[in-house]
Amino acid sequence: MATSAALSTIDGSVLEGGGQILRITAGLAAILGKGISVTKIRAGRDKPGLRPQHLNGLQLIANMCDGTLTGGNVQSTEISLQPGTLRSGQFTCDTKTAGSTTLLLQVALPCLPFLRSSQLTLRGGTNADFAPQFEYSQHVFKPMLERFGFSFDLHCKKKGFFPKGGGEIVASTNQDNPITLRCVDLMERGKIESIGGIAWSAGEHDATYAGAMAKEAKRVLRRALQDVPIDVEAKFESRQSAIGSGRGIVLWANTSTGCILGADALGGKKGTTAEELGEEAAKALIRNIQAGGCVDEHLQDQLIIFAVLAKGTSHIRCGPLTLHTETAIVMSEQMTDAKISKKILQDGTVILTIVGIGHSAS
Repeated sequence: MATSAALSTIDGSVLEGGGQILRITAGLAAILGKGISVTKIRAGRDKPGLRPQHLNGLQLIANMCDGTLTGGNVQSTEISLQPGTLRSGQFTCDTKTAGSTTLLLQVALPCLPFLRSSQLTLRGGTNADFAPQFEYSQHVFKPMLERFGFSFDLHCKKKGFFPKGGGEIVASTNQDNPITLRCVDLMERGKIESIGGIAWSAGEHDATYAGAMAKEAKRVLRRALQDVPIDVEAKFESRQSAIGSGRGIVLWANTSTGCILGADALGGKKGTTAEELGEEAAKALIRNIQAGGCVDEHLQDQLIIFAVLAKGTSHIRCGPLTLHTETAIVMSEQMTDAKISKKILQDGTVILTIVGIGHSAS
């Protein structure tokens, strides 16, 4: 168990300066048994300090490691987390709002490889602004993460949107013993073999809205990827499968080497047309394909923590690095002995070389 003398001080205002710093450092603290003190939390935001969702994530992690969380209040600008022992089990976190369940997944999921069979039940918004949509986590994040040798189930029991929330996702593992993550080699993207996607609508946005999103996305994609099979499903969520009203679209490109690139669009503003959302998602996917990486702009930072914890050296070809990725690198280097280097190639892609620490629960 960490002691107060072992606290690592983290500046919560650097680089991205938001909730991502808390997610990465709290997860690593629990896994490695290192106490942390995070200061200047979200100092540059309009509403500095912890928001309810950030607090939910910290409380979830503290529960999973029998840790002590100090400063755990909404608007707190400084917290400390003294982890105990990470334990297997069934863990539930309910935001009681439309707080993102997939961001809660980001903070807690890195713990699961190092535990026996466990389950996370996360309630709130499944498709929320400034967070991965559930379908992205399911069809892009999950299969790419499994390349580290970590297998888990992920499903959505009910969709929930702003402002009501009420959605629920479940992530679970079925393993007799903890595992050690293996390094990955994501250097060769290969050819784009197919495009998949889901356009969904719920509540006041009927099935024709989802159909129009899918149709426009396919039209834009076909202009850029003329010989690639494109299959975008249009899905209307019933009252049994979703709470409230919402609409969105998630697209992904499958490559010949097993890479998956994703992009999405989520309806938020009133008056946004189905065609506008379909076009937005399609153009975002095309942009990520043209960037030349083996991962898209939103997956870059999500894989860093797993590569850092893995045994061996991972190589990941990215497009231009995002601020979230730069932040993940700095936080990971501060919390661990991992070595991370960046090399920009002439084609504009960036090679991340990550020498992992080979963490083992034993």
